[in-house]
Amino acid sequence: MASSDSEIAKEFRFFRVYKDGRVELFEPDCKKIPPSDDPTTGARSKDVVISSEPPVSARIFIPYEAQNPNQKKLPLLFYVHGSGFCRRSAFGPRYHNFCSVVSAQANAIVVSVEYGLFPDRPIPACYEDSWAALNWVASHAGGNGPEPWLNDHARFGRVFIGGGSAGGNIAHTLAFRVGSIGLPCVKVVGVIMVHPFFGGTSPEEDELWLYMCPTNGGLQDPRLKPPAEDLARLGCERVLIFVAEKDFLKPVAMNYYEDLKKSGWKGTVELVETHGEGHSFYFDNLKCEKAVELINKFVSFVTQL
Repeated sequence: MASSDSEIAKEFRFFRVYKDGRVELFEPDCKKIPPSDDPTTGARSKDVVISSEPPVSARIFIPYEAQNPNQKKLPLLFYVHGSGFCRRSAFGPRYHNFCSVVSAQANAIVVSVEYGLFPDRPIPACYEDSWAALNWVASHAGGNGPEPWLNDHARFGRVFIGGGSAGGNIAHTLAFRVGSIGLPCVKVVGVIMVHPFFGGTSPEEDELWLYMCPTNGGLQDPRLKPPAEDLARLGCERVLIFVAEKDFLKPVAMNYYEDLKKSGWKGTVELVETHGEGHSFYFDNLKCEKAVELINKFVSFVTQL
């Protein structure tokens, strides 16, 4: 008879749980790359520590153009990476490269948050860490925060929140908190969600999120299924939602789009679909035609006045 330490109690898409409580992630720790000065994209980056307990950090990207003495202050994108609330890192190559491209092309500062992941830090750590990081960004609005790049170059009247997959879900919760709690001295103009995760995709996906969040409120948890009253309070003027034709998350993103339009929220929402592609396809090759189209639309949302 197998001992309890090798018996599987539950198996999900990203990990399995043994009867002794151990969690085994199917994907090993992702490779991390250092910040860099990248002439290929035209952006440089640095890492900052936001909090030591709990551990929260971020990678900041700034375009070369910021060094121009005639350059006005730049819009700021607060970016939240995806990968199922339990995998990957803001310091991994897929998110580093994406943020570097966006920073250079949008002529914007990008702050990419490194938040706590399940199982070491179960949900809601991802939401709380991201909110703490967004407030850390806002602490620079008076020009006397701890990070000179933000003090000297960020335009806090043009802040955007963006994220993909799980990060799109977190971006929604952040926008709701901005609308209901506030973010002093900062104006969040828009929110960008790329292939966002929400509840209702399948019973298996719902169970996965609920398991990772021991303090969950069930299938109607507002972070999993945002109610109309939360949608109506999003603290921004514009929302851009990307979906992909072959993405298993497309139906819930479409539902979010329709629910937001009917919620009474006073802003404008746009939906963009990429045909023939699946979930998070653009990370496979940022230079392929459809990825370039997505990035161009992402960038234009940030640069649009």
